[in-house]
Amino acid sequence: AWAAEHRTAVRTAVAESGAVLLRGIGVRTAADVAAVAEGLGITAMTEREGFAPRTAHAPGLYSSSHWPSDEPMCMHHELSYAATVPGILVFGCLTAPDRGGRTNVADSQQVLEALPPDLVAPFERHGWLLTRMYHEVGMAWPEAFGTDDRAEVDAYCAAAGIDHEWLPGDQLRTRQRRAAVVRHPTTGVPGWFNQIAFLNGLTMDPAVREYLTDVYGPHGLPFHTMVGDGTAIDGDTVETVNAVYDRFTVGEPWRRGDVLVVDNLRMAHSREPFEGQREIVVVMGDAVRMPGRFQPATDAGISGEQA
Repeated sequence: AWAAEHRTAVRTAVAESGAVLLRGIGVRTAADVAAVAEGLGITAMTEREGFAPRTAHAPGLYSSSHWPSDEPMCMHHELSYAATVPGILVFGCLTAPDRGGRTNVADSQQVLEALPPDLVAPFERHGWLLTRMYHEVGMAWPEAFGTDDRAEVDAYCAAAGIDHEWLPGDQLRTRQRRAAVVRHPTTGVPGWFNQIAFLNGLTMDPAVREYLTDVYGPHGLPFHTMVGDGTAIDGDTVETVNAVYDRFTVGEPWRRGDVLVVDNLRMAHSREPFEGQREIVVVMGDAVRMPGRFQPATDAGISGEQA
């Protein structure tokens, strides 16, 4: 009821600031978080192409990613590699960790302005390329696509501009090229909207990366990123992007009952390592259809079409 009554004020604050923390709203269950999202006028969407497992509580209502508690989750925009992305994320804290575990945010528009122009230029020109390999390590393709029917995956990939190949052993390899710099659908301001650093193979533990390469071959990593023309991304680029994210990172320790509303097109988010039990649920909502395949940066704005 509070969310519905204050819908305009909250949505205006999110539009101005990119992210707003609602403290004292007192959510206690996943259903409470879904009710807050509904009160704010947010339409939930189904996740497809996730790269880390989640628990689905209800359509459009999920647990946070099942990611090792002692490892950070780097800055990223939810589903920035997909053809349909959530415009809004609603996080709710059901159990706050004993230590750490903040969901931090960083403004992609500030990040873009601060990145070295010579780093940004090839990504503006060519976009970014994500390759994924669905095998025994990481997300299996039926889990990621929400179906075990290959024909449905074929149709999804065709509609989303994803090149894909079925391999022996029920394995799937995909390639998708997306814009790395995207204009916000409301303001038209460009932002650094991608996951070139987080999903690059260089972010993996070197021993794990070497093992996966030995077992599955040079193209067998669960995910890897390149410049859109296929040029490799070096370690300096990954480190520079993450360092700029660090400059603009802000966050508040979770308290039980908190709700964090995030403009996913503007704000990247991350998760700190944590100790103790941590239960965060998320509603992905207000789906936005992105350009199906990469276009030059001058034309790579969001279509604004509601998916």
